[in-house]
Amino acid sequence: MTAAILRDVFVPGVLFGANAPAGPMEDGCLHGDLIFQDGRVVALRPGPKQAPRLVLPALVEAHCHLDKCHTIHRMTGVGGDLQDAIAAQMDDKRHWTADDLRARIGRGLDEARDAGCALLRSHVDWREGDTTPLAWSIMGEAAADRPDIRVDRAALTAIDVLAETDNAAKIARQIAQTGGTLGAFVLDHADRETGVRAVIAAAERFGLALDFHVDEGLDTDLDGLDLIADLILETGFQGPVLCGHCCSLVNVDGDPLARLLDKIARAGLFVTALPTTNLYLQGRRSGTPDRRGLTRLRELSDAGVPIVIASDNVADAFCPTGQHDPMAALNLAVLAGHLDPPFARWIPAVTTDAARALGHQPPYVMGAKATELRISTAGTLPDLISGRQSKLGPLPLDFAETGRA
Repeated sequence: MTAAILRDVFVPGVLFGANAPAGPMEDGCLHGDLIFQDGRVVALRPGPKQAPRLVLPALVEAHCHLDKCHTIHRMTGVGGDLQDAIAAQMDDKRHWTADDLRARIGRGLDEARDAGCALLRSHVDWREGDTTPLAWSIMGEAAADRPDIRVDRAALTAIDVLAETDNAAKIARQIAQTGGTLGAFVLDHADRETGVRAVIAAAERFGLALDFHVDEGLDTDLDGLDLIADLILETGFQGPVLCGHCCSLVNVDGDPLARLLDKIARAGLFVTALPTTNLYLQGRRSGTPDRRGLTRLRELSDAGVPIVIASDNVADAFCPTGQHDPMAALNLAVLAGHLDPPFARWIPAVTTDAARALGHQPPYVMGAKATELRISTAGTLPDLISGRQSKLGPLPLDFAETGRA
């Protein structure tokens, strides 16, 4: 057996996996030398601490919109709430040729890969039950050209469209043939219960995961998350089910919140926070906003609901800035959501829990191949999350030679 050593590294304990060594941790991280045998991590053994680097599994970008990204330069006078952004982005679709989509989608994928991602889910606008969107096909081609990042496409369709006869089944059938996830946009639509039932039935029939944009607003009467939890429990659908945004959860408090969180946990839902887009669009008023759109991350986590944090929109009508980098999204969530240290508690939101939310086995350091890990010269989690030092990159190609046991 061949053996190799990657010396002087920190690994968040929660991401190490089985057979984590005993001993003190710093900011939730284990320290030592990673031991590889036959190309996989088999142990972390004690070693001297000199200039430690952080090692993590590759990141997961659980929610973005590659079909929309990098379009802000074509827009004028953009600014407003969610509906204004939808209108502006719809107007931009006249530019969505195959060449335009290929260039922008490829750029977004390259950005996510360079940020340390190996798995990504992008939503794709899908408006008609019988017609596969051009962006769906182009994204599949772009993903095939980049085998080092796995791409999951999720159809994004308004729930009232999915409530119409056979629409959910038509879209689900096409997704099952090409690979992907069945998604829906649930807000204040009149037929949302009919639509959610149809989506769950179609996902069950065709063996698909579910992903909802739900309650993306601050109105007090939004009930999509509650409805989805009820229907998942009623039908026994096994998921995975990822619910993104959930902004209006901030309106619920006290015993009603505790009961709803318990229901969400029993339903096995995952909840994604999208801080860039929600902070930009929600709570708009004539002056500085005093209500923001971030969901109740800390309360969800305390209730046992796995939380996910992702980049969402990048340089489009929904968010004119942003970047395809889950670690940058986590940094913003730390500030906006008061996610306090030790940060090892929150790292699963962009790694293991994010992978599980997408229906993949969670990536851990123990047992991983070198190509499945990422390294940063940042010596602490605060340094890494803040971006003060280098982002996550591949392990050095020569470590197996220079660090051979």
